[in-house]
Amino acid sequence: MDVVVVESPAKAKTINRYLGSGYNVLASYGHIRDLPAKDGSVRPDEDFSMSWVADPKAEKQIREIAKAVKGADRLILATDPDREGEAISWHVQAVLQERKALRDVEVKRVVFHEITKGAVLDAMEHPRDVDHALVDAYLARRALDYLVGFTLSPVLWRKLPGSRSAGRVQSVALRLVCEREAEIEAFRAEEYWSVETTFLTPEKKPFTARLTHLDGKRLDKLGLKSEADAKAAVAAIEAGVQSVAGIDRRRVKRNPQPPFTTSTLQQEASRKLGFGASRTMQIAQRLYEGVDIGGETVGLITYMRTDGVQLSGEAVGQIRAAIGREHGDRYLPNAPRMYKSKAKNAQEAHEAIRPTDVFRRPSDMRRILDPDMARLYELIWKRAVASQMASAELDQTTVTIRDGGGKAELRATGSIVAFDGFLALYVEDKDDAEADGEDGRLLPPMKERDALERTGIKPEQHFTQPPPRYSEASLVKKLEELGIGRPSTYASILQVLQDRDYVRLDKRRFIPSDRGRLVTSFLSNFFARYVEYSFTADLERELDEISDGKLDWKEVLRRFWGTFSGSVDETKDLTITQVLDAVDADLGRHFFKTDENGEPIRTCPSCDGGRLGLKLGRYGGFIGCSNYPECKYTKQLADAVHEKTGEGEPAPSNEPKVLGTDPETGKPVTLRRGPYGHYVQLGEAGDDGPKSKPKRTSIPAKLDPADVTFDIALGLLALPRPVGPDPETGDMISAGIGRFGPYLKLGTTYKSIPAADGPLEVLSIGLNRAVTLLAEKKGSRAAAKTLGEKKGKPVTLHSGRYGPYVQLGTVRATLPKGEEAEGLTLERAIELIDAKAAKGGGAKKTAATKTTTKKTAAKKKTPAKKAAPKKTAAKKTAAANAKPAPDLDAADD
Repeated sequence: MDVVVVESPAKAKTINRYLGSGYNVLASYGHIRDLPAKDGSVRPDEDFSMSWVADPKAEKQIREIAKAVKGADRLILATDPDREGEAISWHVQAVLQERKALRDVEVKRVVFHEITKGAVLDAMEHPRDVDHALVDAYLARRALDYLVGFTLSPVLWRKLPGSRSAGRVQSVALRLVCEREAEIEAFRAEEYWSVETTFLTPEKKPFTARLTHLDGKRLDKLGLKSEADAKAAVAAIEAGVQSVAGIDRRRVKRNPQPPFTTSTLQQEASRKLGFGASRTMQIAQRLYEGVDIGGETVGLITYMRTDGVQLSGEAVGQIRAAIGREHGDRYLPNAPRMYKSKAKNAQEAHEAIRPTDVFRRPSDMRRILDPDMARLYELIWKRAVASQMASAELDQTTVTIRDGGGKAELRATGSIVAFDGFLALYVEDKDDAEADGEDGRLLPPMKERDALERTGIKPEQHFTQPPPRYSEASLVKKLEELGIGRPSTYASILQVLQDRDYVRLDKRRFIPSDRGRLVTSFLSNFFARYVEYSFTADLERELDEISDGKLDWKEVLRRFWGTFSGSVDETKDLTITQVLDAVDADLGRHFFKTDENGEPIRTCPSCDGGRLGLKLGRYGGFIGCSNYPECKYTKQLADAVHEKTGEGEPAPSNEPKVLGTDPETGKPVTLRRGPYGHYVQLGEAGDDGPKSKPKRTSIPAKLDPADVTFDIALGLLALPRPVGPDPETGDMISAGIGRFGPYLKLGTTYKSIPAADGPLEVLSIGLNRAVTLLAEKKGSRAAAKTLGEKKGKPVTLHSGRYGPYVQLGTVRATLPKGEEAEGLTLERAIELIDAKAAKGGGAKKTAATKTTTKKTAAKKKTPAKKAAPKKTAAKKTAAANAKPAPDLDAADD
């Protein structure tokens, strides 16, 4: 018996079916161990020795694999065919060796780039040892990311309060976004004009031409800078009689794009399907692991983490056969097309992303796949097939028009598709769309010296536009062009930037937050080398050379650490004032209005002689006056930007806003802003005694603080309020606002008031509506959607407080972020449930678990001195102010 280890249970199930009874295929559920998230896990002083700890969640899988290996003939490691997959195999082997589970067991590694029976069986025929060069590259990357995260992040926390963590690649990606924003802010629009003229040919056929030359000089984009220039150009055209001076006709070819790599798939899925990078990779993973077709699980695409653009000879042959069958020999080039990646540091170790069987057409797969999987599969299929099709041929015509004196020259262009070639199947971008005739135009027949009748002249004003903000697609493209990051890291890089509130997506474009700009300014001023694009790209190149066996991984780490640790040491004596001065000088034009010379206006509006500047507080940056503490003028950064540009939202004030006086108590009713949002308060602390606390109520999340009136505040402070007796039990139904928003309560039953009912429904909801909502709560379990059965038990889909989840018995599994409930298959639901069950997840703790927990807690109790009255509050404060773990860039492929 041979034991085979893969990453996922779905993959294990499929491969076990391919291999048969002589194999036991088990899943590791990804990585089984990692570096502990604490300082000292990588030790430069000990020649970069590293401490690895098994993930407690993976302990069950480790025991299962170790048990299966005992008595087995071979352990076959069949994890993904990339650097990360090699690392998982290495970890599995290392852990089993530590536990002495591999005595007399041969260990081999196999790789396959598609989950099909032929590919898997072929891989089993060609086993090899674990590739230690790939493992070394993984170790180097993990050590680098760890050292940067755990060394640089504490510097940020100390020198730039309110900042989060810094990652090696994420910081460079953030710099790109921030520099683009600075370009946009520095941009000054320039006016320019264009002049178009409409003509009729001798046959009275209309067409339009654009002015390109005036007085013998070629006009560039800004050639006509004002309305006066445009009027002079119009006069020059009107003064002459135009005729056809020349006609240039030529046929051009447009070649298809290569099949997808990871980054180009993310870019095109973003443009065409509106998928984020993470969503694209989630769906691609499911297509790679396969779906049930005729009782057999089959992978539909090849491995989706690749920077190679080449296709195997077998795949090319199959695609060419499909093209000939579907489109005819005219659409086949004479020889197969060969592609080479233009991206920096491309390894090209794997094939491009393609369908495993080109004869599984998208139209056929649409009946089997959920809508998003079907759309992504169609995109991959069409791109791969089109990459081997004949070039499109276009007839382009340029007509030059002059007057007799040569005062003004105009040109008209047009094109038609003479042969559509690959465009019959796939149009990638706007340029191709124009070539396809969507935006192109066909000029009417004419010949040289034809006299033209002028029917109209249209001068039009334009203004230059700033460079566009990065979208997910364009940022991934830029990172790839610079050679920064690897295919498997892009999605996680973009996600972490958003999770850390360094950037936000607005209309699918990245906008850096003030926090993100502060961090980038700090790093650019004091760690410039480590956010340089060339430095990061060179480091990526060295990591690739390690994987090729050309460089020693520890030597790369020694060189990096020697200079990096020195740079960190240089910042130890930096004062916050020095940091502030540097960042303030860097970002002044962002936060302040500027004068006619482009210099920031910093005069304090509240005192004489005060200078406004960037200040840092416990929770981050703000604008303050140099005359503090005499002058206490402050402004939130968001307010400053809003005042300067009119964009964004002004930050809510932290000062209490008095709404009125409570008629019963005579105490002031105020609207305030705390760390967890806005709330209304009655009176002040200590009004009813030294230790008395005022009554407070949070305002509903969907209620704009500006809309909170005195009457609304009184209503909120009166919560919870009685709604009426329940018709069945007679018990009182009450309405209030809790941790998760407005709710109804009947006995021990709680029911959230739907947001669609309005944020103030909690103040006015009637008995009938309340009874209806509570009845829905009782019937919600019956309303769950049944997806199917597993071993006679129903698998159901529910809508929960934290999003949709699936349930089998007592095991509940929440759908991953970004994965839609609509179209969820039974197979996918069981996969999520199995994964949750393997990690010990269930709907409820068993009695035995509770007893064990109590016993464990009892054992841990030790005699302690009487706590001070404020100890609990102190602990909460400490927890609230605890620093987040440093960002560690995602492991690479």
